[in-house]
Amino acid sequence: MDRPQDTSENPNDVVSADDSSPENTNPEDQENPNATLDPPISDSQDESSDPVPDEQPQNTNSNPTEPGPPVRRRRRRKRFFTELIANPSFSKNRRPRISGLAKEMDTEALIAISVGFPVDSLTEEEIEAHVVSRIGGQEQANYIVVRNHILARWRSNVSVWLTREHALESIRAEHKNLVDAAYNFLLEHGYINFGLAPAVKEAKLTSFDGMERANVVIVGAGLAGLVAARQLVSMGFKVVVLEGRTRPGGRVKTRKVKGDGVVAAADLGGSVLTGINGNPLGVLARQMGLPLHKVRDICPLYLPDGKAVDADVDSRVEVSFNKLLDRVCKLRHSMIEEVKSVDVSLGTALEAFRNVYKVAEDSQERMLLNWHLANLEYANASLMANLSMAYWDQDDPYEMGGDHCFIPGGNERFVRALAEDLPIFYGRTVQSISYGIDGVRVYAGGQEFRGDMALCTVPLGVLKKGSIEFVPELPQRKRDAIQRLGYGLLNKVAMLFPYNFWGGEIDTFGHLTEDSSMRGEFFLFYSYSAVSGGPLLVALVAGDAAIKFETISPVESVKRVLNILRGIFHPKGIVVPDPVQAVCTRWGKDCFTYGSYSYVAIGSSGDDYDILAESVGDGRVFFAGEATNKQYPATMHGAFLSGMREAANVLRVARRRSLTLTDKVNNDTDENFLALVRGGIIQVKTFNNAKEMLMCHL
Repeated sequence: MDRPQDTSENPNDVVSADDSSPENTNPEDQENPNATLDPPISDSQDESSDPVPDEQPQNTNSNPTEPGPPVRRRRRRKRFFTELIANPSFSKNRRPRISGLAKEMDTEALIAISVGFPVDSLTEEEIEAHVVSRIGGQEQANYIVVRNHILARWRSNVSVWLTREHALESIRAEHKNLVDAAYNFLLEHGYINFGLAPAVKEAKLTSFDGMERANVVIVGAGLAGLVAARQLVSMGFKVVVLEGRTRPGGRVKTRKVKGDGVVAAADLGGSVLTGINGNPLGVLARQMGLPLHKVRDICPLYLPDGKAVDADVDSRVEVSFNKLLDRVCKLRHSMIEEVKSVDVSLGTALEAFRNVYKVAEDSQERMLLNWHLANLEYANASLMANLSMAYWDQDDPYEMGGDHCFIPGGNERFVRALAEDLPIFYGRTVQSISYGIDGVRVYAGGQEFRGDMALCTVPLGVLKKGSIEFVPELPQRKRDAIQRLGYGLLNKVAMLFPYNFWGGEIDTFGHLTEDSSMRGEFFLFYSYSAVSGGPLLVALVAGDAAIKFETISPVESVKRVLNILRGIFHPKGIVVPDPVQAVCTRWGKDCFTYGSYSYVAIGSSGDDYDILAESVGDGRVFFAGEATNKQYPATMHGAFLSGMREAANVLRVARRRSLTLTDKVNNDTDENFLALVRGGIIQVKTFNNAKEMLMCHL
């Protein structure tokens, strides 16, 4: 959802049950829709997978109009971290005497921060990789500067392959060991030299350490699965991807809608790049030459009768809403400190403070407050009553700064490029994953796929449903985390009109409702005219309304949306035509996801994301996806980064296992030799300082 992928290896190296070849091209979707109605209105998001034209779309705004009401700048994220925040410790421990870097250190450090690296310390991954001999001190400070320099150098031109030699060019030879450590870490963990640029796709890291790679079965061809597969293939692993749908992308789904001479690309799942600073999807866009369209923050709001919300009232309620959140934050800090296990719903806490401070008692103010609550429910894909007061916004400190952006033509352009040439088997719904000391066996569609390791990237909703049987059963710790974490719902109505009647000056506008229980129904509209190729408008359905939405017919839903639009624009003398095509999503009924994206439910915390990310079976089964990413959950880039993370973990375990096997073989050889000597099969005639032996067979 909005918070929320050269030569491939032979899949038969992994597959043992059948010798059929995978469908490597994107097939037409053939999934059974939940219901089919007469066009142009549909409720099936997966009945078609028409490719979206690659040419840059043109704005078809044939009737631009001034929307009228006073504008307000709003962001849909939970808290609005839009800029890089300077860390008070930024100046500490960053004075290594490395020639040629001093002037660029500040800029390079900011780039590293945007990617998620701390200012003056190592990440857990870096510590685990032993990038320095000792934590803290001058060596670590020098390493951080070297790492930031290499990262910034590649980010300055993501279309080239940064070699180790290029990384060394501006760093003194005495620091070569730090360059090697930083370069290897960044390369293997997918921070540099990743993506879809020709120079990157052609490069192969195969057997750069001389070790034979393992076979990996990847379950799910969403962003996490596709990214992990590409990274593993580039490192020489033999990979096969199993996907239950007949298309790649998972919750990233772009559908072409058309009619009456107009056509547009509608993102029915993940659509907004939420923060472009350091975002790996921004890197892909640069490599593919795709322009980014900044989502403008101007978002006018309209009352149920279509009139513009009074600017003063709007401003006052927004300030009050933010103060309520601040008071809840202060309350939870004291509660967590005093009683560690206490947690209540965010909705309960906010309502209590609203009553105490008598906020939004006027009817219009109450509708405005409900709009902000609906926006919060949209950001979390769940009702306020379900969100943990203590940890609902635990990911805020990590939020990627920068503009929120659309990709012209839709995010499926990423998906198609990432899936190209990968050995993907479509229509293979996985029923079970068995794992043990001898490897893994994945059963899907009557076939058995064998490998050394498996990577499970299915959505949290599928894990909650128990659709996949794990043999042996997942550890209790992981099963508990799966149950504790929340998995919510967001739906959309995408409508293609014969022309743009709402104007081209804004990308969003909102609508208020008197019914607080339905505050999330069509509360926010996104205009995609500037990026979709046609006059496309998308209405969002969040909170309780998103659940009820799936019980209403698509025809009725579209009628409700049109009534709202006509109530806004008809009084201005603007005719709202019928859409030439409309699509209603049903993500809650989708058997491959059962919802939209994760959230921190009451009794859960960010630690549960980490638990979901843990591998099981001593490094046999790994897990990726947005619900395994504590820093960036519920986002497309969170899924992307989790795929990179697990590719690095697979490499680490494969190396460990290979070294263990080598040691065992050597030990077994020594023991066999001694046994032969003791048995008289081999006679040792002379030893020369324990270094030379002359052996004769009897």
